[in-house]
Amino acid sequence: VQLVESGGGLVQPGGSLRLSCAASGFTFRTYGMSWYRQAPGKERELVASIDSSGGSTTYANSVKGRFTISRDNAKNTVDLQMNSLKPEDTAVYYCHKPGGSWGQGTQVSVSS
Repeated sequence: VQLVESGGGLVQPGGSLRLSCAASGFTFRTYGMSWYRQAPGKERELVASIDSSGGSTTYANSVKGRFTISRDNAKNTVDLQMNSLKPEDTAVYYCHKPGGSWGQGTQVSVSS
């Protein structure tokens, strides 16, 4: 199993970023996927999840209405579109497959 995140960076408050996770080594279309984040000194928290077909999504209250999770089962990717970013969104963002597989993470920093 390999999960490789990309798309992080530094953005001003109110800006947008799109994260992408490229998955390989398993039958991607049969697994729900999630994005987590971990800010300095805090526990890792669930940000958003999507079911195997992409038909059902859930979000943390803190990002609801601002973030959108999506997937492309033909390309084995799961994305996280992040709009209206806030300084408190600053964290390392991780792609997660059920069963304990994690990517290496991608840093998102929101600052003026």
